[in-house]
Amino acid sequence: MKYRKKPVIVEAFQLEQRMLNWPEWAHEALTENIITSHNMGKFFKPKEKSCLVIRTLEGDHMALLGDYIIKGVRGEIYPCKPDIFEMTYEKVEV
Repeated sequence: MKYRKKPVIVEAFQLEQRMLNWPEWAHEALTENIITSHNMGKFFKPKEKSCLVIRTLEGDHMALLGDYIIKGVRGEIYPCKPDIFEMTYEKVEV
């Protein structure tokens, strides 16, 4: 059998080097330690030294520069690689 994903609208932002305008829900997740910031040092390329770790029901997931951070329909927060995000989501005007 084949299934089509139901259309849903989610909030998201792309993780960039200098994040000046985080959405309010991301700030709340930071204060609640759902999202934590880490410096991975020598284990990553220079542009990827910093990352976010996001606590999810499936465990901790790492988000690197360029990844999208998504707030799902139930308020869950999770990272998504840019290529998957672009294949799965399209921008909507609300």
